[in-house]
Amino acid sequence: MNPGAGRVGVLTGAASGIGRHLTGALARAGYRLVATDLEAGRLREAAREDRWPEEAVRARPLDVRDPAAFRETIAFARETFGRFDLLFNVAGYLRPGYAHEAAEAEIDRHLDVNVKGVIHGTRAAAAVMVPQRAGHVVNIASMAGHVPVKGLGLYSTSKFAVRGFSLVAAHELRPHGVFVTAVCPDAVQTPMVDLQVAYPEAAISFSSPRMLTVEDVAQVILGEVLTRRPLEVLIPKGRGLLARLVSVWPELGLRLAPRFAAQGEVRRRAREDGRSA
Repeated sequence: MNPGAGRVGVLTGAASGIGRHLTGALARAGYRLVATDLEAGRLREAAREDRWPEEAVRARPLDVRDPAAFRETIAFARETFGRFDLLFNVAGYLRPGYAHEAAEAEIDRHLDVNVKGVIHGTRAAAAVMVPQRAGHVVNIASMAGHVPVKGLGLYSTSKFAVRGFSLVAAHELRPHGVFVTAVCPDAVQTPMVDLQVAYPEAAISFSSPRMLTVEDVAQVILGEVLTRRPLEVLIPKGRGLLARLVSVWPELGLRLAPRFAAQGEVRRRAREDGRSA
């Protein structure tokens, strides 16, 4: 029996990266989904190329910055599939750069998409899940929500906020039978990482000897996250332990950051050289 048989979810950021792969993996596991993204053309392309089955996946444009559109999307999921059990807040935005030099538009974009989008989605989901006393919200945060990442200042700030909101929402919603999980992966090989290759200030993103894949993240979500519904998971566990130590002892992060940035710069340059070859 498929673990997702009969369960219905809404997923944001489905046109690329983690969201795109997760949509297909969930559909194969028996879940029924409304897969959304701001970019409708890329969403249709993903549905066609990945052959999402129409009986299991309905693609629908969604701007996560619009709370009314979020409510309408969840209503569409209920009308289409007869129920609503899961929300996957995957959509995100990143632009490398130092926080103190950031343009005002970049500040707004990071917070509006990464933070407010998650809050809008969780509120809309809770409006349905609390009365039915069942549901699960999965928010993609980041290991950058545990460790301040120099060169990705606005992104890291936004992911600290996503993680904090997820923990607060979990405390508020658990008594109503609704679970919230913050998923905090290390750097994942996606288009979001690819765009960082040209930015030396983003070197620390490449500090891991092995960058995660979208398959790695989906495996954890379909396994530990959807079966155990934990408060938080960090991927991978080894780097996650170090991130937790830095979170408890911020001074350690200041001491270690130059070393990790130097390691990352070697790998970033190798990628940059390979791209230009």
